[in-house]
Amino acid sequence: MARCDHCGNEYHRAFQLLTAAGETLIFDCFECAIHLLAPVCRRCKCRIIGHGIEAAGAFYCCAHCAREGGITGAADHVAG
Repeated sequence: MARCDHCGNEYHRAFQLLTAAGETLIFDCFECAIHLLAPVCRRCKCRIIGHGIEAAGAFYCCAHCAREGGITGAADHVAG
């Protein structure tokens, strides 16, 4: 059995994830992988598990948070 790198749980169905930096991590569930690896919105502090927005060196979960963080022109969709 493998031990989760986030919570320490030993689980027979744990999985390995290779990061872009070449590090191999072990998780017992996607929740632990998200908690350890997903970026955090600069404004509301939620974990970003979708596309999000990266602007001015920061991550935001949505256009609203980006605008509230001072990023002009951020939009979740374009009407038309």
